Amino acid sequence: MLARMRALEERLPPQDGVAVFNRVYLTVTETLHRRIEHGAFPAPRQAQTLSVRFAERYLTAVEADRAPACWRPLLQYRRHPGIRPLQHALAGINAHIGHDLALAVVATCGELNCEPRALEADFDRVGDTLVSLEEHIREDLMPGPDLLEIADPLTHLVGSWSLERARAGAWSAARLLWTLRRVPELAEEFADSLDAGVGLVGRCLLTPRG
Repeated sequence: MLARMRALEERLPPQDGVAVFNRVYLTVTETLHRRIEHGAFPAPRQAQTLSVRFAERYLTAVEADRAPACWRPLLQYRRHPGIRPLQHALAGINAHIGHDLALAVVATCGELNCEPRALEADFDRVGDTLVSLEEHIREDLMPGPDLLEIADPLTHLVGSWSLERARAGAWSAARLLWTLRRVPELAEEFADSLDAGVGLVGRCLLTPRG
């Protein structure tokens, strides 16, 4: 996964919206990988499987001919001149955590033959690492005070999205999808609804600012 993200970084122009998200996500994934190697996770196999399944969904989406609905706004507006890098980054986080994380948990449970509750501690530790993703984005991509005063709608837009709420929603969605796995039609219907809802939020985050 890391090799694929690095290859993506090399071939995309820096201003591309996917490249903006990829740079930040690559940094966080490298950090997560080091933490797993250094024993920060009591069950390293679980954590590694979850992190790989998680990253895999993002890379599959951006490399696909037709991406899931949650990723389409970023892919469609990745070169829009009226959208700031901060918006591209947040749209990527929204898609990845709001949709991909829940499905990654379910895939990991299926692969390791365990219930979601067995992954809860790893989910929380991965989530703590993801907090640095948002912090890194706000530090590196947030406009300066003068620009923020001028671009008040951007300030409002950024403040309206919460990583913590997205994490909580992802965990609830994962538990529900796992419960629904014996009713494939309902599971698929819920997953499609989740995908569409996260995509709608992504479109709002990518409202052009001028």
